[in-house]
Amino acid sequence: MVVLSWSGLRVPAIAEQLGCHEQTVRRWLMRFNGSGLDGLADVGGQGRKRRITEAERSRIIALVKQPPPGRPVRGEDGELEPAEKAGAAVWTLDALTEAARGQGIDVHRSQVRRIMLAEGVRWRRTRSWVRSKDPDFEGKGHGSSDSIQTRRRVRRSSASTSSAP
Repeated sequence: MVVLSWSGLRVPAIAEQLGCHEQTVRRWLMRFNGSGLDGLADVGGQGRKRRITEAERSRIIALVKQPPPGRPVRGEDGELEPAEKAGAAVWTLDALTEAARGQGIDVHRSQVRRIMLAEGVRWRRTRSWVRSKDPDFEGKGHGSSDSIQTRRRVRRSSASTSSAP
């Protein structure tokens, strides 16, 4: 860009020849005019620095692969009991944030959400107690949507809608 500018070409001609936008040519020429060859070097360091390291990010991702601390497990008597009474039974953003902080990672809930979304983890509503091993257990049957009556559209004949002269 600089050489083409020295040879007398204008910004639009340089941009067309190099296949870039005119503003890009102007920006680089201004950097060269302001700082010389040093202005053409990669500046780097733009933007906000990451608050957590890649190692901490990996540890947060690894948490999801582990069972949650309060997930019920069958005891010797066959009854379900939580592994930790204070822990969450399923992984939620709050539970992951709390577990990460327990490992010494200073992270916020919104950061955990962004990390999980970047990894392709999709959150779904918790469906606990869907099935039971109890032979006396009976399902609830159809959902409550059957109890809601839908309004049926009433068709009117053309004779009833037209007015008589």
